[in-house]
Amino acid sequence: MKLLKLLPASGDHLTPRETVAELDKYIVGQKDAKRSVAIALRNRWRRQQVPENLRDEIAPKNIIMIGPTGVGKTEIARRLAKLTASPFLKIEASKFTEVGYVGRDVESMVRDLMELAVAQVKAEERDKVQVKAEAAVEERLLDLLLPGSNPEPEGDGGNTREKLRTMLRAGRLEDRGVELEVSQRAAPVVEIFSAAGMEEMDFNFKDMLGNLFPGKTKQRKVKLAEAREYLLQEEAGRLIDMDRVVEEARRKVEQDGIIFLDEIDKIVGRDGTRGPDVSREGVQRDLLPIVEGTTVNSKYGMLRTDHILFIASGAFHLSKPSDLIPEMQGRFPIRVELHSLGPAEFERILTEPENALIKQYRALLNTEGIRLTFTPEAIKEIAGLATRVNDRTENIGARRLHTVMEKLLEEISFTAPDLGSQEITITDAYVRERLAALIDDEDLSRYIL
Repeated sequence: MKLLKLLPASGDHLTPRETVAELDKYIVGQKDAKRSVAIALRNRWRRQQVPENLRDEIAPKNIIMIGPTGVGKTEIARRLAKLTASPFLKIEASKFTEVGYVGRDVESMVRDLMELAVAQVKAEERDKVQVKAEAAVEERLLDLLLPGSNPEPEGDGGNTREKLRTMLRAGRLEDRGVELEVSQRAAPVVEIFSAAGMEEMDFNFKDMLGNLFPGKTKQRKVKLAEAREYLLQEEAGRLIDMDRVVEEARRKVEQDGIIFLDEIDKIVGRDGTRGPDVSREGVQRDLLPIVEGTTVNSKYGMLRTDHILFIASGAFHLSKPSDLIPEMQGRFPIRVELHSLGPAEFERILTEPENALIKQYRALLNTEGIRLTFTPEAIKEIAGLATRVNDRTENIGARRLHTVMEKLLEEISFTAPDLGSQEITITDAYVRERLAALIDDEDLSRYIL
């Protein structure tokens, strides 16, 4: 991936300006938010350069993003994590409940982040051993195709094996059936209902059952292509050093992890209310040690959260960041407001980003031989109509473009396989014909757009 090459292992890192430039490729506008996350990212690199006795004292500069839905809050955090290949977890703060209530334990998000990091590092290690694993799998496939033959080419058996090897590499045996021995775990079905704080017991109990009931094997008749995939996983698993994977994953989580806490405003208590709000402040107090820095127990060992970067976001329609408990406010020193999107931004979103919606639809329909083009006037009309729907109904930001574009191209998408190869131009007149009446009918547009 091109972006990851910007971050070589020598310790070089993107400057804030370069980070913003990379984010600009996918996210329109929101300059202040991009600058804030770029600085927070650079501060991580700076912390690694300071003397070791001071390094652990420097806390991450956590961020609260304030803005309505669909303006790019989640996308900024997600793209930031991709730029740095950091373990990234998005979680809704409203999923958590105070200890003593039924719901998720706040520490579970750190364990989830560790699981993601282990999977990420494991995939990287699998790429490193891929060539060695493929060579071993080739020999095992030849053993399946020619049982009892010697890997060393000797006599007629060796010649036959080498002929099969040539055919195997040419892809001429992919549909050949082979007998493969696959593992089959014989553990009984046990369902565990984990209450808050019980996830770790769940993990340990399942591991214990796995040891008590060792796996069995059985013979299966499969195509050679399927056997190759199974054996590749098995060989790669044998070659990967899981202790090293876990250590590297732990380092990534503790030094580079990013947790995106969405809907943080939903755990802000409102004055004078009762009922469900009583536990909101409790959730904040449970989150506080995680954000401040604590040790979380996981099946991979103890995990420190001191230097995980937390990015919180919320619309804050009915509350404001100052309604958070004072300790929580202190742990999110950076506040940045994201602005609502209008017609000008929608036009840019449709065309400029590398994953722009119009580029996506053109690529999708090109698979059917349809060459789709949009006139500048049509793009302006789509942006204007999407803004009108947002203004008159619920403002869901750029997500409205997805519903508008889907409705606009519904007929073309449905009939594309029957149209044959041809060029179709979307004009402003076509946009009005397909959408204007629908948007003018306010009641109908509430349900369809």
